[in-house]
Amino acid sequence: MKCPTCKETSLVMTDRQGIEIDYCPECRGVWLDRGELDKLIERAERPRGDTAERRREPVRQGRPYRNDEYRH
Repeated sequence: MKCPTCKETSLVMTDRQGIEIDYCPECRGVWLDRGELDKLIERAERPRGDTAERRREPVRQGRPYRNDEYRH
């Protein structure tokens, strides 16, 4: 799809937290499909601790990080 502003530049599609965002690399314009703005607003209104994602344990070289590895 071509940028509605630039007319010649093709839009680039990217995925941000499950929301598809189309943007123009030339003019940096951003276009959303129907319902995507509502999703962004909904996520922005959520308290920070209220995410569906679980907190992950820090990983060091493919194995869980343990504090006792660095005792002197």
